[in-house]
Amino acid sequence: MRLLVSVRSPVEALLAAEGGADFIDLKEPREGALGGLPMATIRAIVQVLRGRGIALPISATIGDVGMHQAGLIAARVENVGACGVDYVKVGIERSTHAAEVLDMLGGSRHAVVPVFIADAGLDVELIAQACRLGFPAVMADTADKRAGSLFACVAMPELQRFVATVRQAGKLVGLAGALRLPDLPTLRQLAPDFAGFRSAVCDGDRASALDVQKVRGVAGLLGQVPVTLL
Repeated sequence: MRLLVSVRSPVEALLAAEGGADFIDLKEPREGALGGLPMATIRAIVQVLRGRGIALPISATIGDVGMHQAGLIAARVENVGACGVDYVKVGIERSTHAAEVLDMLGGSRHAVVPVFIADAGLDVELIAQACRLGFPAVMADTADKRAGSLFACVAMPELQRFVATVRQAGKLVGLAGALRLPDLPTLRQLAPDFAGFRSAVCDGDRASALDVQKVRGVAGLLGQVPVTLL
């Protein structure tokens, strides 16, 4: 199981890489579940990592945008993708517009990763649609980080179905959502390809500074997942 760590600055990105992260994820935790960073900051982080010879995959969010704003979503995907990241993450809410947005994103020239916002459960039909499109990975995350982890919002059978559906489609599957160390046994049962952390690797809450020792600790624990579960 690989570790995705969310960062908001070049300094945090270097700390995450030093601590053993497998994916560097760019977002602003003070601006919501998928808060977007300024384009200049995204470009600066990419330049710093690549300038140091760090070839880890980099993802970045477009910010929290409603499903009814397809034009704005498309524009932000283009702008974020042009910053040189490897993946562009887009939150997918349960909405009558979500299917249209997924179809639009499936035709993007950038590698888009749809992130299903799971606070109200996971929409089986939308997930199946995403799995039919050309996305390299599919994630589940939560919007309200104060409500507990992903596992407080979504039942285990539902998450097992999500992981199995995405994996059977030949895509990487990721889980995130206020995950902390006590959630590791559940993560091991689900065995996603990668797990996203912010809260558990900070000095305080998710808006505080990244702690490289905590990153190392989580990276080490994820690396202990038995191979038979992967």
